[in-house]
Amino acid sequence: MPDYKQFPLADTAEGLTEAEILNWRVQPGDEVQVNQIVVEVETAKAAVELPIPWAGVVTELLAEPGQTVEVGTPILTVDTDPGGSAGPPADTNGATPAKPAEPESAEPEGEEEMKPLVGYGSKTVVAKRRPRTAPQPQTAMNDSLPAKSAGNESFMATEGEYVPLAKPPVRKLAKDLGVDLRTVTGSADGGVITREDVERAANGAAAAPAAAITEPGAREHRVPVKGVRKATAQAMMESAFTAPHVTEFLTIDVTPMMELREKLKRDPAFAGVKLTPLAFAAKAVCLAVRRTPDVNAVWDAEAAEIVYKDYVHLGIAAATPRGLVVPKVRDADRMSLVELAAALDELTGTAREGKTPPGDMVNGTFTITNVGVFGVDTGTPIINPGESAILAVGAIRDMPWVVDGELAVRKVMQLSLSFDHRVVDGQQGSQFLADVGALLADPSVAITY
Repeated sequence: MPDYKQFPLADTAEGLTEAEILNWRVQPGDEVQVNQIVVEVETAKAAVELPIPWAGVVTELLAEPGQTVEVGTPILTVDTDPGGSAGPPADTNGATPAKPAEPESAEPEGEEEMKPLVGYGSKTVVAKRRPRTAPQPQTAMNDSLPAKSAGNESFMATEGEYVPLAKPPVRKLAKDLGVDLRTVTGSADGGVITREDVERAANGAAAAPAAAITEPGAREHRVPVKGVRKATAQAMMESAFTAPHVTEFLTIDVTPMMELREKLKRDPAFAGVKLTPLAFAAKAVCLAVRRTPDVNAVWDAEAAEIVYKDYVHLGIAAATPRGLVVPKVRDADRMSLVELAAALDELTGTAREGKTPPGDMVNGTFTITNVGVFGVDTGTPIINPGESAILAVGAIRDMPWVVDGELAVRKVMQLSLSFDHRVVDGQQGSQFLADVGALLADPSVAITY
């Protein structure tokens, strides 16, 4: 007998509630093995690949690419005993196929305990079968159309509501092109709408009279706020309206730092290491925290306490195709300059590829944002929630500078520090910024720390 099991969207141990389906690695009819990757999803933190805990044959995909699904919602059906039947029966309401031996009025099966997924610990995820419902009557308008076509095409969902027939990729194309499928006539068998039908409709809309495109919104497009962008927006709103921000600025001559950088590049210990000004800034922050631990603390409003961290989990703000993410270098204060440089290179590269593990995106204590890579001199960065300070590092430019009473061209950089005034007083914030500036202006100062 066939045994149909539904695979729910797993909680990736981040405390998140939803994720977007990016792409399926399997299709109906494919055989799968235990812990085989079946889908890639995007959470508010990163892209994550999910393995399945059973072996069997995929019978149905319950979510489309681009769809946002809540944690615990079934996204895939698998027959774990495919030898018992040729396949699941059709169901006009999209419900999970019933076992053939069960009567139509049988109650849905109870809860099933899933095996732990690789990489997600021993957490138990409970999957429930979707309730079986009776088919809805079709209207005369749709009497000639099939109740449900192959490939998860749409059908008459409820009485009086016409839903056009189209496969998920065609629906996504229509959404991208701004085509309302209800206005399109399908050219395939049974009135199914094809990609060509959608493209013709889109070209026809593009050829509308000039007066039409002057309407409000005619030359606009909308992008849903979800995933990384949604999480970033929520975090920034929370921070901006919770922590009283203060920002201070400092301009420094970093010519000695740049000279040391060129010297270290020739050192065999740094062979193959990408030594950037960001690495020097990261090392300076870790050293300066020793003298001003307040910038590495956090305000606990519920307990009415300031929590001091005896470690530095250094966040590095990275711009990626998915949006702004802040992966962390764990225990950065215990690393040498060469170790920090190597860790930063690996961390930023992984972030841009969207492959940062979810665990590396949380529990930071201090953040650096390198606006200098965009040619920007300075800014007023917003503190990440759960932290009390963030340092912005600006571009390094050749500028006139007074050295020993003489005007000279030097390598100059601007720093800006935003801090939570509940935790960090002006004197402490100023001392920390001055220390970081001194370490970058003259790296030999580090020997005094």
